[in-house]
Amino acid sequence: MKRTKTIIFLLLIVVIFGSALYYLWSKNQEDPVKYTSESPSEQTIVVKTVATGSIVPKEEVLIKPNISGVVEEVFIEAGEYVNQGDLIAQIRVIPNVSNLTSAKNNIASNQNALQTAEINYRTQKSIYDRQKELFDKGVIAANDFDQVNNTFLQAKQRVEQARIDVTQSRQNYDIIKTGTTSGLGNVAQTQVRATVSGMVLDVPVKAGNQVIEANNFNEGTSIASLADVKKMIFEGKVDESEVGKIKEGLPLEITVGAIEDVKFDAVLDYIAPKGVAENGAIQFEIKGTLQKIDSTFIRAGLSANASIILEKVDKVLAIKEALVQYDEETKKPFVEVEVGDQKFERKDVELGISDGIFVEVKSGISESDKIKVWNQVQGIPSYAQNN
Repeated sequence: MKRTKTIIFLLLIVVIFGSALYYLWSKNQEDPVKYTSESPSEQTIVVKTVATGSIVPKEEVLIKPNISGVVEEVFIEAGEYVNQGDLIAQIRVIPNVSNLTSAKNNIASNQNALQTAEINYRTQKSIYDRQKELFDKGVIAANDFDQVNNTFLQAKQRVEQARIDVTQSRQNYDIIKTGTTSGLGNVAQTQVRATVSGMVLDVPVKAGNQVIEANNFNEGTSIASLADVKKMIFEGKVDESEVGKIKEGLPLEITVGAIEDVKFDAVLDYIAPKGVAENGAIQFEIKGTLQKIDSTFIRAGLSANASIILEKVDKVLAIKEALVQYDEETKKPFVEVEVGDQKFERKDVELGISDGIFVEVKSGISESDKIKVWNQVQGIPSYAQNN
């Protein structure tokens, strides 16, 4: 029994020893890792963040009626260009029975007030004429005549005011009934005209639709929206993690999904001082004015992306960021420069800005140096494998 155990133990030792020898032999047969190298190059490096949004007019004007009624006719369509003062729509007034009755009663009340004022005026004129004759003969004192004169003038003024009130109440009745009245001329309230020049973006009403005038209690019904399509802005949002990196005045590169291979320059004009919670994150609104878009027609509402350029350097010496190593103790960056066949020497470098692929090298190496690709497996760089 003892002899059997001894034989098994010796065989186990032989197997382990043989396996170790085979492993060492197989490793010795493998080709040694040969490191490749890459040279620095001249690059333009741009550090940017991206915001999503849309293209909208800088100023969009909503045209609303100044009287309620029914749209009788619309004279424009979306896409047309109109000038200030052009006729947009015609409104037909449907009078409110209650308001019409009230206006008619107001006319009657003012007419009664006018009749009373005229009677009082005739009475005061008779008194004035008699007192004037006596005053001219020296029968009454000047103070007494002044009182009579003042009373007469007040009666005359009441008549004039009563006549104005009657005229205004009749005009108000006509406006309630027909939407206009004599004396308004070209400012007839039933005619809706463009208040600015621009392109018609939208006409949300049709003939037969009922519209409401704009007043203190109601925004009113929009007849049309106008805008100058040569003055467009990008309107988007950035995340709270990015808003601290941007500031007003930074350049933007706008790409519009519907317009391929064209980039529009813009300037960041506005950053909202208050964020809004959306989908669990705080978003801040931004706006940027597009520049030089005369040659391209951009439709309002198109989705767009804005690249906000945080930093930019032109034609600087740069290497791929994957070639940079960091000292474990000092955390300072360095690269390994080839000095011979598969021989490399460490060189500390001073780095600038990075776009995530290339990093600017301010000092430490020259354009002629060859940098070791240190993070590779069997001669293939790790960043190349991921791609």
